[in-house]
Amino acid sequence: MAKQVHYSVVIVGAGSAGISVAARIVRASKRLMGQVAIIDPASKHYYQPLWTLVGGGAAKKEESERELSSLIPAGVDWICDAVTSFQPEEHTLHTEQGTFLSYDYLVVAAGLQIDWEGVKGLKDAVGKNGVCSNYAYQTVDSTWEAIRSFKGGTAIFTHPNSPVKCGGAPQKIMYLADDYFRKLHVRNQSEIIFASAKGSIFDVPTYANTLTNVIRRKNIETRYKHNLMEVRADTKEAVFENLDTKEQVVWKYDMLHVTPPMKAPDFIANSALADTAGWVDVDPFTLAHKRFPTIFGIGDCANLPTSKTGAAIRKQAPVVEKNLLALINGTPMLAKYDGYTSCPLVTGYNKLVLAEFDYNLTPCETFPFDQSKERFSMYLMKRELLPILYWNGMLKGLM
Repeated sequence: MAKQVHYSVVIVGAGSAGISVAARIVRASKRLMGQVAIIDPASKHYYQPLWTLVGGGAAKKEESERELSSLIPAGVDWICDAVTSFQPEEHTLHTEQGTFLSYDYLVVAAGLQIDWEGVKGLKDAVGKNGVCSNYAYQTVDSTWEAIRSFKGGTAIFTHPNSPVKCGGAPQKIMYLADDYFRKLHVRNQSEIIFASAKGSIFDVPTYANTLTNVIRRKNIETRYKHNLMEVRADTKEAVFENLDTKEQVVWKYDMLHVTPPMKAPDFIANSALADTAGWVDVDPFTLAHKRFPTIFGIGDCANLPTSKTGAAIRKQAPVVEKNLLALINGTPMLAKYDGYTSCPLVTGYNKLVLAEFDYNLTPCETFPFDQSKERFSMYLMKRELLPILYWNGMLKGLM
């Protein structure tokens, strides 16, 4: 017989979004202590923004890892299980281990799903023979191995035709690779190609101008509107589709860094919570579900028209907290999210452009200087300060 459990608030996902919201609501409302559950089958939690530097040999991946049990806020129950289905009309959900949870309020913070099988041949190829990816703890070391052992030839870096975690990440590792190839004295025997399904280097003009200059300075070839379809590892060939002509082109590579396509988790995409693309269908300002008023969506799994980053979650979490508590207390939901997101764009070892912007692609910069310029200070902030703020501030509901 299925186990039946009830909580006032159930949070699906113990990533950046889920833990941040959990910490904030029990800190803000002591009466919710013991009435909040967070569901996630993982045993580890990762600070994924560090993986760019791991792939570039500037950090160790072990720095990004913590035991999930050590991060669950006091007063919150962790259910180590996976959600399989939602019944939002009944305020219930079902888990893989057969638990039947009912709730008064639900926060869906389940992240996104890396679709390794979305590119033919990628799943078997990644991690060896020059095919690498920063997008998993298990594969990120292969990027550094590919970069430091590169002997010249063609290095291709891809950006897929799907939403991705941190829209700048696919190009950041390319800039580090270029720097390291120069250190190895193989850059003159190398061709670097940025093959992106997007139509430009970056969506915000002020930062795009800087990145265009970086690409020009580094002599990187850009091939926009090209989406990776297949990896032929035996012949070291990558097959791309030209999104304008729908024709397929085949390029040889010696190194291939793949940003895999990403999608909403299946258990969300197949539920009543999803929009037509599979993401949690929320109001972009209140983060409340458009059809189920006691449900909120946050982070990568939500259909918010902004970049999927940890910095965006940092601004979304207080909105969910305040609006959820307002709903519980029967008061209007006044907190609004303006689409703020940030992408620390590493442009080389010791160089970084700190892009910050909102739904309107208007820069929303934190510091009293032009953040579109490459700065060593911003690189230091990413490498040294941001991980501390993440572990000791954001995940504890303090910022």
